[in-house]
Amino acid sequence: MQGPVVLQAEGAVVERQHPAERVARGEPLPRAVRFAGPGTGLPDGLLGLVRPAQPGAQALADEADGVRVVQRDEGGDPAVRRSRGLPERQGRLHRRRWCRRLAGMSPHEHPTGHHHASHHGTDLDWATLASHLEQEAELYAPLHEQAAAWLRELLADEAGAGPDGVRRVLDIGSGPGVISCVLARAFPAAEVVAVDGSAELLERARDRAAALGLGERFRTHLADLPDGLDALGGGDVIWSSKALHHLGDQRGAIAALAGHLRPGGLLAVCEGGLPARCLPRDLGLGRPGLQSRIDAAADEWFSTMREALPGFVHETEDWQAFLADAGLRTPATRSFLLDLPAPLSDGARAFLVANLSRGAERWADHFDEEDRTTLARLTDPEDAAGIGRRPDAFLLSAQTVHTARAQ
Repeated sequence: MQGPVVLQAEGAVVERQHPAERVARGEPLPRAVRFAGPGTGLPDGLLGLVRPAQPGAQALADEADGVRVVQRDEGGDPAVRRSRGLPERQGRLHRRRWCRRLAGMSPHEHPTGHHHASHHGTDLDWATLASHLEQEAELYAPLHEQAAAWLRELLADEAGAGPDGVRRVLDIGSGPGVISCVLARAFPAAEVVAVDGSAELLERARDRAAALGLGERFRTHLADLPDGLDALGGGDVIWSSKALHHLGDQRGAIAALAGHLRPGGLLAVCEGGLPARCLPRDLGLGRPGLQSRIDAAADEWFSTMREALPGFVHETEDWQAFLADAGLRTPATRSFLLDLPAPLSDGARAFLVANLSRGAERWADHFDEEDRTTLARLTDPEDAAGIGRRPDAFLLSAQTVHTARAQ
């Protein structure tokens, strides 16, 4: 990666510091440089360093030179934009597309460490990030095994070939393939296709499948979502976990996946549930209720992330309605629990330390000084009160799976 590039254009100086690399390392960007100007509404940590030479200068994308800076109309007045023949939100959407492209946010990276949709054109350190994703998925494997067993039950409830008749399973947004391999064990006669936008993560998936002896039953398909699915073909079971909410039009994404179901096929979407808990209400450090304040910061980040997506559609997140609108039948929903009580294994502790560290840095501006101090102690491996050493650390989470079947 080249060093910082300093550009001067139309009244502002932009220092291209490649925030993708900093985000990949879990390093925060100072608040003073997260926003190109007042009222931009851009997500934290997704913008390069911008030092406006004039008030209100903004950084935008430009396919030719990578960064372009323009002078924003004061206050972003929609009337001024209309007088120029521009849509009211056009500039905002362009800025957001650039931020997402530059920061390279993964379809698997979430505020609480759970699993996001295009990877191409980024400089993320996938070797580092993939290990974190694998560690998380392995911790959650008991939950996903329960979900896979439930899918078999659903397929056995109706006339037809049943679960043993499943011949092709598609895992959309598979990441490093941990859940793909769970599905391969649940449907032993099926070819399983792990679909993701990261070649590095798919390589991990292939290595995992080979180590488990899945052989020719396991394939990978490199594709950005949802546009890269056309060549994928059909499936008897299509699974997607924590990927669709990183597409602007969730209803449209469900319809696209439903279009790949074979007759009688089952679509299963893992979205929603309850935030993971790992801390007692009163830690004996700082103010009680830190976990709730972490959840609030994550919720705000998540809403901002959603609004920044290209083609974002604001609507009620009714997954069963999305499935019905796609022409699917016999809807069913069930939530599954991951309950890892204290004392945690070393691996679970290491995951929580990494997860809390990323959150503490990403959402630092949402916490007061006392909470920041508490989080610093919780993520300090040498502190006896830290999550890596305290005996009361646990992991409790619930994830919800929504399903429906093709005609």
